[in-house]
Amino acid sequence: MASIFGHGLVAYTTSKLLDSKSNRILLILAISSTVLPDLDVLAFKFGIDYLHPLGHRGFTHSILFAFIWSMFLSLLFGKVRKLLFAIVIFISTVSHAILDAMTTGGEGVGFFIPFDNSRYFFSLRPIKVSPIGINEFFSEWGINVLLSELKYIGVPCFVVLAILFCVRK
Repeated sequence: MASIFGHGLVAYTTSKLLDSKSNRILLILAISSTVLPDLDVLAFKFGIDYLHPLGHRGFTHSILFAFIWSMFLSLLFGKVRKLLFAIVIFISTVSHAILDAMTTGGEGVGFFIPFDNSRYFFSLRPIKVSPIGINEFFSEWGINVLLSELKYIGVPCFVVLAILFCVRK
């Protein structure tokens, strides 16, 4: 998986790109939604196998989950512009799976669960996989992950935000 920082940066960029008013609630929910799929690591605690549909990078990383979650939050919090709200949340949530499919580790991403339990990676996988757990993250491995994310997530997001800033000025 990419780290919480990489996922959060994509959600921030998506929110700013698609919603020029970008209210605080939408921004917080977008960032939270991009981190949410990794709650499935709790499956390990319950003895659920990685490749099980409810295992890591399973259903919570699927397109269906992103759709259901975005509709739910849109109905709950999207006061005026429900469709735009839903789109920002959907893209933020599904971006998690997309980034994970671009990492160097794991068993792939279940984009189409529950319809197809296959796991997928993209052919381009430049992002170093992040360790699971705080202790492992604060190591040389974690530093390499952050440098990888800076290059492949941070720089593109910064470029998009800089262009957006210039265009809106």
